[in-house]
Amino acid sequence: MSKLKLKQYVVGPVMTNCYFVINEENNEMIVIDPGDNADKLIKQIDNDNYKVKAILLTHGHFDHANGSKELKEYYKVPIYIHEKERETLENPQLNLSNWLGSTKKYEADIFLKDEQELEIAGFKIRVLFTPGHTIGGCSYYFPYESVVFVGDTLFAGSVGRTDFPRSSQSDLVRGIREKLMVLPDDTRVFPGHNEETTIETERIYNPYI
Repeated sequence: MSKLKLKQYVVGPVMTNCYFVINEENNEMIVIDPGDNADKLIKQIDNDNYKVKAILLTHGHFDHANGSKELKEYYKVPIYIHEKERETLENPQLNLSNWLGSTKKYEADIFLKDEQELEIAGFKIRVLFTPGHTIGGCSYYFPYESVVFVGDTLFAGSVGRTDFPRSSQSDLVRGIREKLMVLPDDTRVFPGHNEETTIETERIYNPYI
């Protein structure tokens, strides 16, 4: 039986999925893409008495990173992101914070490489470099739990937008085909917006790949 318990919260002005990945054996957890409403996320975590061990960002757009600094400072934990996404975090034109009428810069502590393996909160995690929506987007694959968190790379029946600065549709599709579609059919896919899907469903029905 899987030790993973998942909680999903929709946050911010563009309805972004923030995920709590909880290890029920030790009550430790990982926060993925805390895009906004940090105060509410902190309240929920504290109410449930979870022990936050890390914050993982799939990419650096404001709607995925906007609450990360508050959680980092409150829980004294590192923020992880792919090494090629540093520029997106630090450039308001790339992180799209100008959509909010501001010029925000975001930060991370640990910059990851493609296929790097992590062990956090008792979970083994493999980093999959899936750029295209942004220049350094990545997905987080939990092989023993058969789940992958893909940010805005892949959606149920669709793929991420590539009309932003430094986006690339060819990179996006290549990353999906080479990194995600090779995962086992029953892998559950948790995107940055809207509902979950599976690798098998997208392989069969997604018209973009």
